[in-house]
Amino acid sequence: MLEILLPALLGGIGLALITGPLGCFVVWRRMSYFGDTLAHSALLGVVLGLILEINTTLGIVIGCALMALLLGFMQSQRQIATDTLLGILAHSSLSLGLVALSFMPRLQIDLMGYLFGDLLALTFTDVGWIFAGVIAVLLALHRLWRALLLTTLHEELAAVEGINTQKTRICLMLMMSLVIALAMKVVGVLLVTSLLIIPAATARFYANTPERMAMLAAMVGVIAVLTGLSMSWWQDTPTGPSVVMSAFFMFLVSFIYRQWHQPAH
Repeated sequence: MLEILLPALLGGIGLALITGPLGCFVVWRRMSYFGDTLAHSALLGVVLGLILEINTTLGIVIGCALMALLLGFMQSQRQIATDTLLGILAHSSLSLGLVALSFMPRLQIDLMGYLFGDLLALTFTDVGWIFAGVIAVLLALHRLWRALLLTTLHEELAAVEGINTQKTRICLMLMMSLVIALAMKVVGVLLVTSLLIIPAATARFYANTPERMAMLAAMVGVIAVLTGLSMSWWQDTPTGPSVVMSAFFMFLVSFIYRQWHQPAH
C-alpha cells in the first residue's frame, strides 16, 4: 500500500507546487489554448521516446519543447490568427501521435494512461523526474519573475525597461513544456491544462497581489491532489479526473461564494 500511495502523494504534491504559480501566467496571459496545444503534442513525445529508445518522460519533454519553439516561430507571421494556428497544431499533433502509435502494434502501451493519466501508477523514478523538473522551473520562475510580470502586464513597457520580451516568452513556453510533460502521467494529455488553469483561477478570487495568487494556487493544487487521490483510493475512481474534479469543486464553491458576497453596485 505504502509503495503505491507514497510515490503518488509525493509526485502529485510536487506537481501542484509548480503548476499553481506557472498556471497564474497561463491565466493572466490567456494561454489556456496554448497549453492545450502543448499537451496534445505530448503524445508525439511518447512516440519520439519509443523510437529513440529513451525514457518516455524525456521524450515528452523534448517533444513539447520542440512544439513550443515551433509555436513561437509560427506566431510571428500575420496571415493566420494565433487561435486558428493553435487549433490546427493541437489536433494535428494529437492525431499524428495516435496514428504513429498504431504502427507500433508490438509495443504494449497504456494509451488510456497517457490520455487520462494514472497518479497511482507513479514510481519513485517518476517522482525523481518530477522533483528535478519542479526545482528547475521554480528556480527559473524566481529568476524571471519580474520580467515575466512586466511582460504580462505590458510588453512595450517591458521592452523599454530593457527586458528581452521574446526571450522571456520563449522561456515561459519552455517551462510550460516541461511541466506539461511531467504532469502527463498524473492527469493525462486531455486534462493536463486543467491542472494549470483551475487552481490559478480559484486563487484569483482571494489574491490581491501576484505573489499571493501564486502561493494560493499552489495550495489549491495540493488540496486537489490530496482530495482526488483519496477519492481514487477509497472509491476506485480514475485518479486524474478525480484530481481535476476536486479542483473544479473548489473553483465552483469559490465562484458562488464571491458572487453571493459581492457588494451590490
